[in-house]
Amino acid sequence: MNTGIPPLDILLTKGQYVFAFDFGRYLIAASVTFSIVWLLRRTALRQRKIQAREATPADMRREFLQSMQSAIVYTVGAAFLIWGSQNGIFKRFDGSFGIGTDLLILAAIIIAHDAYFYWAHRFMHHPKLFKHFHYAHHRSITPTPWAAYSFAIPEALVMFMFVPIWQFFVPTPGWVMFTWLNFQIIRNAMGHAGFEFFPRWWLATPLTSWINTTVHHDLHHHGGFNTNYGLYFTWWDKWMGTEHPKYHVKFAEVVNRGKEDAPLPEAIHA
Repeated sequence: MNTGIPPLDILLTKGQYVFAFDFGRYLIAASVTFSIVWLLRRTALRQRKIQAREATPADMRREFLQSMQSAIVYTVGAAFLIWGSQNGIFKRFDGSFGIGTDLLILAAIIIAHDAYFYWAHRFMHHPKLFKHFHYAHHRSITPTPWAAYSFAIPEALVMFMFVPIWQFFVPTPGWVMFTWLNFQIIRNAMGHAGFEFFPRWWLATPLTSWINTTVHHDLHHHGGFNTNYGLYFTWWDKWMGTEHPKYHVKFAEVVNRGKEDAPLPEAIHA
């Protein structure tokens, strides 16, 4: 027998706070990333802008409005998530398992989300699904940080579904979920920044080469439509053979612009 407040009542009484939190995360991550890029483009690092093309004000306005739409979808979904927690469908946990276990759960949710994102993202590229799910996001040929949540409603639903699936199986401390939610939006904003933040040596060492760069996702938007599906890591793209064949070369070209003593891209790729 169901107990607790019905989802519609939850939406009406708490929806504004959930929306303020979720859209607020997006606004902070996107605006801070946008501001950092704006400042760096006025320094010697300006050549790290990945594409020559500039995103237009219309592009950024569309990205912003679609991200607001996604936040509304997440707010509605959160009402059902809260209701499900009240009824024992999802594993609600308000305490802590201890810092060590909590950190393991945080690592696990990041790894699990990366896997979910890769396969959901690739699924939405299927020719029969792309127009309805993912086309809206790919209107951003030259993405900006405002594109972090720029989804059509069906894609926003797919992206949201990771949370109830995770919480159905794993009791997760509140601070872990909060940390992951903020990590996720920051990395998403960085991936759409159109500007490479990572140092020149990033792909030259096994300690960091498996962590995605901005170039990695930028290639997916411009020049690699059926490649580079991953979010945080390059693992799935490497395992499934979907990494852009010129990813290393493009990264080297971007980070070495204007540096006469830079190693050849082939040397970095090797």
